[in-house]
Amino acid sequence: MVEVHLVAGIALLLANLVAGVWGGVAWLRRRASVRFWYALRIAQATVFIQIGLGATLLLLGHRAVDLHYLYGALPLVVSLMAETARVGAGSMEIGETDFRALPEADQRALALAIVRREMGIMAVGCLVIVGLALRAAGTSPGF
Repeated sequence: MVEVHLVAGIALLLANLVAGVWGGVAWLRRRASVRFWYALRIAQATVFIQIGLGATLLLLGHRAVDLHYLYGALPLVVSLMAETARVGAGSMEIGETDFRALPEADQRALALAIVRREMGIMAVGCLVIVGLALRAAGTSPGF
């Protein structure tokens, strides 16, 4: 079971790194990327799987240093905080603008700005998760 947790941790690192870099590059290029959202959801799934495996190990009596639990649980918190910030991104971008009153070209530009802001928020969240996961791995005796 410990080996499965280790493999899932590596998957978490890779999935979040891919999603973070992908989203960051799309953000820099000012392009929307549908595939980024699939990569993001896979990365988020690895966070849930890893926390579930860690909790199972804890229930089975395996112990780690306290910092491992902290750095292991924080990716879930970061993921939830990023989702919360993402939800507010649209209203921040629109502000007081009457979206329906805008010409179609301006609506498209505003929609792209919203998606770009959302991708940037989620990409940063993924990269923070990578850092936390590396730190959790550094506190693990199996790494």
